[in-house]
Amino acid sequence: MKNKSTIALCTLAATLLMVAARPASAATLAQVKERGYIRVAIANEIPYGYMDMDGKAKGVGPDVAKHVMEQLGINEIKWVTTNFGSLIPGLRANRFDMVAAEMAILPQRCKEVLFSEPNSSYGEGLLVAKGNPDDIHSFEAFAKSDKKIAIMAGADQLEMLQSLGVPSDRMVTISNNADAISTVATGRASAYAATSLTVSELAGKSDKVEPAANFTDPVIGGQPARSWGAFTFTQDSQDLRDAVSAELAKFKKTDGWQKTMSHYGFSATDAKESFNKATEQLCAG
Repeated sequence: MKNKSTIALCTLAATLLMVAARPASAATLAQVKERGYIRVAIANEIPYGYMDMDGKAKGVGPDVAKHVMEQLGINEIKWVTTNFGSLIPGLRANRFDMVAAEMAILPQRCKEVLFSEPNSSYGEGLLVAKGNPDDIHSFEAFAKSDKKIAIMAGADQLEMLQSLGVPSDRMVTISNNADAISTVATGRASAYAATSLTVSELAGKSDKVEPAANFTDPVIGGQPARSWGAFTFTQDSQDLRDAVSAELAKFKKTDGWQKTMSHYGFSATDAKESFNKATEQLCAG
């Protein structure tokens, strides 16, 4: 009896450990409403999604997400901050229910996660040292020289540079945008590749760096590079994604959405372009 009891207890303990180790199941809209809150991740990247000095979520992603959740009857958002490169792994591990980082919709990402319809559109840029000592004005320049370019881990600039023929040994990977200024200012890299909005924001933080003047948009597959940012979900959260997309479509018809875009530095062209591509199109490449 003692051995049987011990075996039974060990089996129960192992089962409990296995259950505890499993990630929480992907959230449906009904489950989120029943729970009373939604967990939303951002990557602390201005102006897309970040926490301000008072610990409040700001940025075009969070501001629109707040409106959408209110319309869906979800009154509480629990914000999670992580590195950009951890957003998809964290989402798939169910550490949060949704990402509001204006992540670009790319075919390879569509194989791993679900995207809402686009919320934003934005172009590219380069952050360089003051005076642009290496005279860099395009992504393509790094395929033709021995200069190094910095990128953020997990960002879609990696695929752009690869398609332009930039060797991997000319790329310097950093974990977050905050490291870009020192990376460029100290000469560890000649430039930092990011969206034009991110570059402008970083340049405003230090007089040691500036946006590359006369920047030429990278041309990928015969088209100038432009990204479409959206909210991101697990592949098991289709009804939640669909509900967010439906409310987003309504909000994008209002002055409130236009004001949110302009408040965070998106141009009228950026706002207009956000309507010109559908998620299905972008996932298909």
